[in-house]
Amino acid sequence: MSYRIGSGVDFHQLAEGRELWLGGVRIPSSRGGLGHSDADVLLHAVCDALLGALNLGDIGLHFPNTDPAYKDIDSKILLQKTYALVREKSYRVVNIDSTVCLEAPKIMKYADAMRSAMAAVLEIPADDISIKATTTEQMGFVGRGEGLVAYATVLLESL
Repeated sequence: MSYRIGSGVDFHQLAEGRELWLGGVRIPSSRGGLGHSDADVLLHAVCDALLGALNLGDIGLHFPNTDPAYKDIDSKILLQKTYALVREKSYRVVNIDSTVCLEAPKIMKYADAMRSAMAAVLEIPADDISIKATTTEQMGFVGRGEGLVAYATVLLESL
């Protein structure tokens, strides 16, 4: 049995009039991530962690923001495509640990829905996905409400 660990991070600005998507779930908010896709920082960080664990590059390599095919795409589709690459290499996800950093809105009441959405794509139990949230105590661009960040660590196991 072989194991691989990957880490990922993603940042997006927050903008008025955009939907806020996190972990494949729409979160009620007047502001959302600004990006070429739906700007789901959590799923993007998970994709980067999965790709990094197997030395497959990063999300920008596989899904460039210059490609119109990915304009406003649901990031669950990006996660599905990324997971297909993991499966092609004969690996599966053991678990995920993640953290989302933003001042508002509070998101932990949506964590179960996010875990379920991610688990369905990754073919693992929701209990194998950890989602945490924190603020930056009003420091930096996250603290000023200008953006949000997500970090993810994944453990993969060979089949």
